Amino acid sequence: MTVTLQSIFQTSFNAYAASRSLPLKQYKAAHAIMSCRTPAQGGHIQRCPDDHESHIQYHSCRHRSCPQCSALPQAQWVHKQSARMLNVNHYHLIFTLPHEFIPVWKYNKRWFANALFQVVRDTLLELSQDEKYLHSLPGLLLSLHTWGRNLSLHPHIHCLMTGGGLTPDGQWQATKGSYLLPSRVVRKLYKGKFLSLVWAAVHARALTYPSEEAEQSFPTQLKQLGKKKWNVRIQPPYTHGRGVIKYLARYVKGGPINNRRITAADENQITFRYKDHRDGQQKNQSFTPSQFMERLLEHVAEPRQHTIRHYGLYALHARAKRNQCREQLGHPAEEQPEPLSWVDYLAQLDDPITSCCTQCGQALVLGGTVPKISFNKVWGSGYVQQAVQADTAASAVTSNFGVYNDPSGDLYTGTVQLN
Repeated sequence: MTVTLQSIFQTSFNAYAASRSLPLKQYKAAHAIMSCRTPAQGGHIQRCPDDHESHIQYHSCRHRSCPQCSALPQAQWVHKQSARMLNVNHYHLIFTLPHEFIPVWKYNKRWFANALFQVVRDTLLELSQDEKYLHSLPGLLLSLHTWGRNLSLHPHIHCLMTGGGLTPDGQWQATKGSYLLPSRVVRKLYKGKFLSLVWAAVHARALTYPSEEAEQSFPTQLKQLGKKKWNVRIQPPYTHGRGVIKYLARYVKGGPINNRRITAADENQITFRYKDHRDGQQKNQSFTPSQFMERLLEHVAEPRQHTIRHYGLYALHARAKRNQCREQLGHPAEEQPEPLSWVDYLAQLDDPITSCCTQCGQALVLGGTVPKISFNKVWGSGYVQQAVQADTAASAVTSNFGVYNDPSGDLYTGTVQLN
């Protein structure tokens, strides 16, 4: 049997949750992962127009922490971003938050994430518009990641930045050679701006601390961080940013780990592989089920907080400026891309999944809907747990061509031959 993130949660989450208090966002993420493409999510029936056969297609959870249903949203995101991007050189920059912030980050995730976006944006826009450097407005796409490759807590921002920008007099100006910005200046300004925001929050008593001792020692840590070198990496330029876009798409939806990386799992240990960036070697990491879920759920994003943001030429309302650049570069004007449907996506795959009748070859049509299984809320310790109970209406699927029951009591997931 193939080990998946869903099977791990279905086996181990209840025991894990029973031993601790979890925030609601983690319960929601876990429930989504466990119920994705199962009767709990409901579904629809695809049938042959001549009633040769019928299939039940269970719906996806569409949660951004679920790797099982992330392929189409990732492809749709790449499709949309590619239409916005200018056909010029792009640089990939990575801004890392020092690990000394981790204990306080855990208690102030929303504040730190917003601060990180703000500081990276202000640092790059300020320097790129300086007459000593680019003296132009670039396009910025920022993506927040909170994990390392071994699922450790490692907050950092990936930035895709155009190799040039629009000058104050409305002219496109490209970078000279492979030079973007001086890394030393970028690091110092990034550090200064971030520490300034944190100090302001400390004085305003806007942060929550893990303990009274941590609150008392935090100012001393900030002073020490002011003397430390912060990590900012500027990669060599790409002729186009699509490669980085595809890399970032893997983390727009689907969480920090996919099913392909999980190599083994049982009731005592879960093992997955990762690439160690220090030596470039593939390695294995093992955790108990509780440790694995604790690490994974630590990275569930804050509700209604964007983890991808656009600034400068790539801002939502900057299309006129982008078209101004495109005209000077000799490129066609930007057009609103047609939404990428699941049919179009499947057609792009090397081995597309067909939705045709195996007997007559006609395209399957919608034949009815499958109701979701109902949920009862269980209240306790200030948190909400959701317990799944079979809904009587979901034990049978009714459509315009009959009622079908699975002998096991669950919805039938195979093919129904209609004679």
